[in-house]
Amino acid sequence: MLIERDLANSINKSAKGFPVITITGPRQSGKTTFAKMTFPDYKYVTMEDPDVREYAISDPRDFIHRYSNKVIIDEFQRVPQLTSYLQGHIDEVNKPGMYILTGSNQFEHLHSVSQTLAGRTAVLKLLPFSYKELYSGKNIDTDIYDIMIKGWYPRIFDQELQYSTFYNSYFDTYVQRDVRSIVNVHNLNDFQRFVRLCAGRTGQIVNLSNIANEVGVTYNTIKGWISVLQASYIIELLYPYHRNYNKRIIKSPKLYFLDTGLACSLIGISKPDHLETHPLRGEIFETYVFSELLKNQYNKALRSNLFFFRDSNNNEIDFLAESGKGLVPMEVKLNSTPRKMHFKNIEYFNKLSDQVIQNYLIYSGINNDHRYNCEIIGYPNIGDVEI
Repeated sequence: MLIERDLANSINKSAKGFPVITITGPRQSGKTTFAKMTFPDYKYVTMEDPDVREYAISDPRDFIHRYSNKVIIDEFQRVPQLTSYLQGHIDEVNKPGMYILTGSNQFEHLHSVSQTLAGRTAVLKLLPFSYKELYSGKNIDTDIYDIMIKGWYPRIFDQELQYSTFYNSYFDTYVQRDVRSIVNVHNLNDFQRFVRLCAGRTGQIVNLSNIANEVGVTYNTIKGWISVLQASYIIELLYPYHRNYNKRIIKSPKLYFLDTGLACSLIGISKPDHLETHPLRGEIFETYVFSELLKNQYNKALRSNLFFFRDSNNNEIDFLAESGKGLVPMEVKLNSTPRKMHFKNIEYFNKLSDQVIQNYLIYSGINNDHRYNCEIIGYPNIGDVEI
């Protein structure tokens, strides 16, 4: 099952101006398939192959001579020292679209690329499927609980896998392989417990000291592990917006998993009806909305412009987008019927700031609406939100 990715337009434009395109994102988000689909006439080589990897390490100049132009180099982070040799070759030839590099580890991959290929590469992020990519225009049952618990990883849909089996295997592989390649974790059981605790806090303010106490490790260890989860695209931190407001505000970030299916699996939610009555169902829905908003930005080759707002009186805006034109407050409600009380935080923030250009309420219904000076967006249409 080949599904066209929304990032295709951005990557094609970038390939006309940059000699190198770097595609990064979580493991199994579809980077290899996407690169091959988008550039079908390119040679393909993967650094997962031990013979190829040894060849690139032992004789990088000959490797580049053999793969000199129009090449996809998969899992490039396995041989970060190759970037120095690529730099000289790229500067000498100086053609657009020479190399497509993919990698699933921000620490190893982006560090070497950004340091050595600065100005020569466009860095694009490919997350798992968005709702628009997977479901839009299809006559299917789009129950929100079923959608959230399945998640968005392509292999689940391509191979028609049982999602619970997939996520168990994905997490085990991630811990055993990727985590150990990023950081020296002495006790994998502690790390696994840490990740499950984070899943239970998705959509919430994160308190690293509390997590450290529960796991039984130091604050600095937890801080480092949070960076590991970010580097491998398991989670993202959302920081508070605090410009030009006098009230004391919350300074700690909120934590979000980038895939609701993985979060549900780690929490122990295995069926849609379990999620429907679970106390974290609202936070899981907010996590879904966050990931969709982030995918929408990344697919346009844009950085995240999302924040949240909460003051000392617990007046909160779930998401606050900062654009060149002004601010876009967004409230998220797991409710199929919008009610007037759902708009009170938006009304509060509109009185607080004169920079608001558009208000959104994103809810678990299907249809879009307009009332109370606010665009009401059903969950299938989050791609319509303009931020």
